[in-house]
Amino acid sequence: MYDLSSKFNTFYRNFVVLPLVDQNNLKTKANINIDRLKRGLEEYNSENKTHYSVVETSIQGSVAMYTCVQNESSDYDIDVAVVIEKRVLGDIGPRAARNIIANALKRRTKLFNAEPEVKTSCVRVKYSDGYHIDFAIFRREVVNGVYVYEHAGADWQKRDITAITDWFSERNEATEKALRRMTRLSKMFCSSRTSWRMPSGIVQTVVIDECLASEYSRLDEMFYWTMKAIINRIDNNTAVCAPADGGRQLINRDSDRKRMINWKNRLESKLSDLEVLFASDCSESDAISAWAAFFNHSYWEEQANKHASTQTASVTRATYSDTEEYIEELFPVNLVHDVKLSCVISGNGFRPTPIGSFLGVLRKFLPHNLQVKCTVESTTVSNPDAIFWKVRNVGPTAVRKNDIRGQIQKRGYSITENTRFFGAHYIECYVIKNGICVARRKINVPIGHC
Repeated sequence: MYDLSSKFNTFYRNFVVLPLVDQNNLKTKANINIDRLKRGLEEYNSENKTHYSVVETSIQGSVAMYTCVQNESSDYDIDVAVVIEKRVLGDIGPRAARNIIANALKRRTKLFNAEPEVKTSCVRVKYSDGYHIDFAIFRREVVNGVYVYEHAGADWQKRDITAITDWFSERNEATEKALRRMTRLSKMFCSSRTSWRMPSGIVQTVVIDECLASEYSRLDEMFYWTMKAIINRIDNNTAVCAPADGGRQLINRDSDRKRMINWKNRLESKLSDLEVLFASDCSESDAISAWAAFFNHSYWEEQANKHASTQTASVTRATYSDTEEYIEELFPVNLVHDVKLSCVISGNGFRPTPIGSFLGVLRKFLPHNLQVKCTVESTTVSNPDAIFWKVRNVGPTAVRKNDIRGQIQKRGYSITENTRFFGAHYIECYVIKNGICVARRKINVPIGHC
């Protein structure tokens, strides 16, 4: 793998890791709002002749684990656990408990643009500058001399308020801080496009711990192979269990599972742009362009532009369009059928030849200026409604030319494309029946240098 350690490590230190002053600012915001909540509860109690009080608090999530990353939109999520004695709450339900906390917060956040929002698992307070604080409500009681906590979700559920943070601290130390580094980089990738809907930070962290490629010492190599392992892991199973609290499921809704599939698809697509890093003739410019396409961050764009000798070689947000689409976003996917494709190469002095025969022992790449004809040879789907295709250009040349393509289009049983420039390109076919993608097949179309 091309060694771009110097620039990659600079990116991580200067543009991924949230500076300590900003991390402390997040904790300050949490503490300010805890004080607001306590004062609001005093007013609530005075009006309603109740005696609710916060007896314990704990900052949780990415702020507690120091896995927050720099965010251009400043949309930081601060998680805070607030605990009330069970005997004081009495027999009120979890939603009623959340409503009490929301009512108390409203009294002290009147100047905010939005009122506190009661959600299924928390009460959310939004700042106008992008921050939001999620108050998770707990009740506690002493059982056999120790506190037992229950979280106010859809129901009261037993949960330890520090168990996840404690687990992370132990695992991070055991991996020599690699778990934190990989989690930060993963979160940076997952937030690199505003339209993406990706798994939560804790889900990413748990899966990364399972897949951590700790045998690599270089940061870029460890990250690449960890993300590669995550693709296979999600392919096999989208379920994720909490590493504490009795192994409760973290993927409960269809939307949660969809986010896992999104994560896998985005990684699979963007890691393909990094394949150039393993080419024997990979240049520093190629490597920078590949990481620019992966992270979609101004740092890499600036590095690419420094290496650009012509205007067309530069990579900027204005010229690089991430146009790829994913079948899961267009149709439900249930791959219960098969589809077989034929792919024939012709032109430029070559007779029509199946791509598998053309790419034999002596050839690993296709030359330029050939025709590639892909046809649905057979399918077990009876009278499909439609055939869709994706043509994806992969690699730094595609990025520099602003021509990654990747749109999914209805194009019938056969399509013809041309080999125009270097890259590990591919064509994928989707068979649609009753509004569902029931079969898919992919053909790699690797094109060499001129």
